[in-house]
Amino acid sequence: MKKTLGSWSGMRRYLEKEMPADSLKGRVRYNCTTYVGMDGCHIFEVFFDGELFKQFSWETVNSYFIGMGLSEKQHPMDIADYWADYRGLLAQYPMDARTEYTDGEFAQALEIYRNSGIKESRESNDPIVKMFALLDRRTGRRALEKLADSLEDWPGWLREVYRFRMEAEADHTRQRRNDNGIQ
Repeated sequence: MKKTLGSWSGMRRYLEKEMPADSLKGRVRYNCTTYVGMDGCHIFEVFFDGELFKQFSWETVNSYFIGMGLSEKQHPMDIADYWADYRGLLAQYPMDARTEYTDGEFAQALEIYRNSGIKESRESNDPIVKMFALLDRRTGRRALEKLADSLEDWPGWLREVYRFRMEAEADHTRQRRNDNGIQ
């Protein structure tokens, strides 16, 4: 992560404690792992209710390329074979043409989100920026409902983020009503 975003622990605290809607507090967790020998690459992970929801890394993107048949691989393969087509495919298939994203794309989207207004983030063409906006406390129920018409244009994983947030809002509203004795 670039130093402009500060430390990961500080950013994680913001993402998990300060940024999320009340209905999501304690339900969304972020993780960042760096393994020795990864040349500064990270694996960013998002968990919903303790379950891994999405990973952002070179590995997930390359596995996507292989799984989609965009990179022909012979089995067994060595590490050089595994990564042979990666950079070319990454250039050939930009973010809007795939549903898996790198750690760098995650970090860049996080920086864009942090430096943009919430309306701009909700309307972003970058699905990762939009994910942050969907989870943000500044995106209220009415704003979420207005987004419903554009859902079919979103990648499936982002529709799942929307569904998770809407269900969390409904659960939170029910809980508040129960706490106040309202039926």
